[in-house]
Amino acid sequence: MAALDNLVVTTALPSIRESLGGALSDLEWTVSAYTLTFAVLLMFGAALGDRFGRRRLFLVGISVFTAASAAAALSSGIGELIAARALQGIGGAIMMPLTLTLLTAAVPKEKRGMAYGIWGAANGLAVACGPLIGGSLTQHISWHWIFWLNVPIGLALLPLARLKLRESSAPDARLDFRGTALISLGLFGVVYALVSATDHGWSSVRVLSGLIGGGVLVAAFVRHGFTAARPMVPMRMFANRGFAATNATSMLMFVGMFGSVFLLSQYLQTVAGYSPTEAGLRMLPWTGMPMIVSPVAGYLSDRIGGRLVVAAGLGCQAVGLGWYAALISTDLSYTAQLPALIISGVGMALFFAPATNLLMGSVPESQQGIASGTNNALREVGGALGIALLGTIFSSHGGYQSPAAFVDGLTPALWVGASVLVVGMVAALCNPTRRAQAARQVAVAGQPRAADGAPETSAR
Repeated sequence: MAALDNLVVTTALPSIRESLGGALSDLEWTVSAYTLTFAVLLMFGAALGDRFGRRRLFLVGISVFTAASAAAALSSGIGELIAARALQGIGGAIMMPLTLTLLTAAVPKEKRGMAYGIWGAANGLAVACGPLIGGSLTQHISWHWIFWLNVPIGLALLPLARLKLRESSAPDARLDFRGTALISLGLFGVVYALVSATDHGWSSVRVLSGLIGGGVLVAAFVRHGFTAARPMVPMRMFANRGFAATNATSMLMFVGMFGSVFLLSQYLQTVAGYSPTEAGLRMLPWTGMPMIVSPVAGYLSDRIGGRLVVAAGLGCQAVGLGWYAALISTDLSYTAQLPALIISGVGMALFFAPATNLLMGSVPESQQGIASGTNNALREVGGALGIALLGTIFSSHGGYQSPAAFVDGLTPALWVGASVLVVGMVAALCNPTRRAQAARQVAVAGQPRAADGAPETSAR
């Protein structure tokens, strides 16, 4: 449910714009309101689960998410829809981080690569079904049903989770209210500035205030991570090259991928003239590939290490977007688009499971909860930034006035997305090799621990 709602809106955006009105910035917030609240509250949601009971908070998260989905379905204005999407993100942030923590604890270490692959395939299924389900429901019923769909699923999950999950907790879990406030307000300021830049100009007070104020708050959050006794994200963890490289790779991947999907799903309807269902089906070679390839990618990461597999995934995704950018036109046939979609889909599939394996292998078991929460948060932040950044580039060079104007804006946006993914590929190659990682784990295993679970040498 949480992964599905990242992309389920994309193929419904033209219908939402026609039904509720709104400019490009409103459409961006329809997606980003979810990803941004989801991102900034992930760590806090995980800590709440650790403190007050993982099953209990999992049930709370499902309840909030389900109620917010109903509110989104009942929205009669674009502002109401954006507010409901933000509330959905809060529910997702509470329930989502607990899934990977529980999976890691339940599966033996030597089988986690394949387990993460299956977990990635489940997320891949949600990503694949998002545009298709959104398009089909929008065309054959109405866009409201992309949200109503969550309600019966959520109601069915509540008793199942209550009966089938065992309660567990970590009473000493950190609850960092100050850190949560700093990063939430800081990221909101930055994204708000990027989304507002087209309508108000880069030199406007609104945009400059968002960029400067948001940047200052994010910097304060980083400082807080170094100085606080129990910060939400201990910044010393980023001294670990593998942890830092994997998180940078994840964020850059989502900047390039989310921003591109946001625009290309609209291109297929606005310019190519496909119906919402047809657009969703034509996105499947891209969005559906993780469902097929993720378990194989997880197996490869167990055999040869995730570093090269992740780098190959970023490279394929960049090639796919570059291919699209080089060929895009108002009359581009679907046959000509298909190679770019397939290459992008393979790249996405090669990324998910190996990146998770790299992340979990880069930190001690005592830090895996914090690591997974940080990584998920940065991915979602990347998605929100990607939509805002590529949307700004799109609207600066084109718009919705005509198919030609749409293509004029889309082309530079895709080139920027491809460039971001190339930088992500370089970041992936900065991960230590398997031999270096194994040597580090042996060294870390023999070190005494600081209060937050980090090696004392790292703390110093």
